[in-house]
Amino acid sequence: MTTLREILTVRDVALELRCSVAHVYNVINGKVKNVSRLPSIPMGRRKLIQRDSLEEWKKTNEQADTDVMIAPSKIDAVRRMEEDSYAYGFVNLVWLLLVI
Repeated sequence: MTTLREILTVRDVALELRCSVAHVYNVINGKVKNVSRLPSIPMGRRKLIQRDSLEEWKKTNEQADTDVMIAPSKIDAVRRMEEDSYAYGFVNLVWLLLVI
């Protein structure tokens, strides 16, 4: 059974892959050359991605020396900053980015 923590938004995927939200939508829609389609769950206009599907997709599309893996600690730091931005507002987010 899938839990809520295993479901990602397009924005979550974009943060993890270090690309734009628009690029993730292009991958989901099969519009990126030499990259297989990223499976998603349609929710109206929204798309959700299962963690397992993302991990399998990354393995399938991995290329030897050209890929750079992102350390989970950095991803967690970005998520914490994003959560903090909702709590503290945009001005503090800019300040956090300047400090880091």
